[in-house]
Amino acid sequence: MNSPDSEFVEREDHAVYETQEPVLYGVADGIATLTLNRPTFNNAQNSQMTYALDAALRQAVDDDTVKVIVLRGGGKHFSAGHDIGTPGRDIDKPFERAHLWWDHTNKPGGERLYAREQEVYLGMCRRWRELPKPTIAMVQGACVAGGLMLAWVCDLIVASDDAFFQDPVVRMGIPGVEYFAHPYELNPRIAKEFLFTGNRMTAERAFQMGMVNQVLPRDQLEHGTYALAAQIARQPRMGLALTKQAINHVEDLQGKRTAMDAAFAWHHFAHAHNDLLSGDTLGGFDAKAMVQANKAAAGGERS
Repeated sequence: MNSPDSEFVEREDHAVYETQEPVLYGVADGIATLTLNRPTFNNAQNSQMTYALDAALRQAVDDDTVKVIVLRGGGKHFSAGHDIGTPGRDIDKPFERAHLWWDHTNKPGGERLYAREQEVYLGMCRRWRELPKPTIAMVQGACVAGGLMLAWVCDLIVASDDAFFQDPVVRMGIPGVEYFAHPYELNPRIAKEFLFTGNRMTAERAFQMGMVNQVLPRDQLEHGTYALAAQIARQPRMGLALTKQAINHVEDLQGKRTAMDAAFAWHHFAHAHNDLLSGDTLGGFDAKAMVQANKAAAGGERS
């Protein structure tokens, strides 16, 4: 008798990439700059970009001349989140994995997404949060859903005054993005409002909540971010690494890691529930539908 796994047919991947450099890398004056480079699609994160970002962060960690890492987005927006609808969406393409979870592409049922998101979302975000060098997210325009995850794993966030933050995935019946840092980045009651409404949060309110370190005029964002990075780069490498490790440890003692494990399980229950009801793990939403829903809701936002 064949097992369900043996009857499963591996999916085909039809991704068409618009660039072979989804993350640009450069170093100057002890500061590594990693630039998300899918501006045509508002830096939506496909696996090609995610693995390129992981490799670039490894390169920065391995380079002893690098003291600080700046993560930024090319174009108008920092990141519109996970890729759920561009020609480069590559959810079923195998990559050389960074963790020890098995290949998801030939797995049935909920195992497929669970294994993939352990690797590319929860696993990689934790890996990036724990790297020993200070990281700064330089955020302009949209920082939505998966974009939040990239900003939140950074030690500091500097935002332009026209930036906004949003996690609208409750519309899909999903309790927030996979790296569930919401109640640690925000007061829990504000985190509930942020998720329940799916509204945009301005950079100024994010600053008031302690999620953002500095808010600067758009034309001063780059200068201000690199001035901060240069100041940090003058500190001793080991002192920075140990300080970062100590503060991350305090967050974990407060329950951040275990809370995130539970939220990740609920996230995947939501995917499975959606699939049973509609045959779609995202509850029938694609990129176009999410944009339309955001526009429809924009008039009632107060965040």
